[in-house]
Amino acid sequence: MEWYAIFVETGREEEVQKFIELLFPDEEIRTLVPKRKLIERKQGKTYETIKTLIPGYVLTYTSMSDELYYKLKAVPAVYRVLKDECEPIPIRDEEMSMILSLTRYGEIIELSEVYKEGNQIKVLSGPLKGMEGIIEKFDHRKKRVKVCIEFLGEYKRVDLGANMVVPSKNEKRPEA
Repeated sequence: MEWYAIFVETGREEEVQKFIELLFPDEEIRTLVPKRKLIERKQGKTYETIKTLIPGYVLTYTSMSDELYYKLKAVPAVYRVLKDECEPIPIRDEEMSMILSLTRYGEIIELSEVYKEGNQIKVLSGPLKGMEGIIEKFDHRKKRVKVCIEFLGEYKRVDLGANMVVPSKNEKRPEA
């Protein structure tokens, strides 16, 4: 079994995910629409919102066959199952392991707690813990970090939610 990307109409990822789960109850197929929790501000008020990490894609974990490929292509709002000239292309393990570790094998990437040490951003807790290398910058006003992830052979920059904290002097900072 491997992970495959299904290109769908943007905004209908969850609808396609539910349709696949209903349409294939006997097939060994797991779907994932990675999402991220963000802090947004409107008219002076802050609130949490959930946004899709990779708009326009539903990820599926399955043993792809020709029959399953054509069934998936027939699902409403599906544009195509990504493939080369001959067959569907599985998503590389390195790319999926990054997404799965961020989502913790669920669907929503929670907020991380970060702090600044010199010119570097360190992660105290949350899904980015141990992944400081993918953080490009922190936007204190928007409470977001910009990270670079690889997906389908391309690097994508996405915002993930993060709160800047100031570790107390008594609190031991984690070693890098």
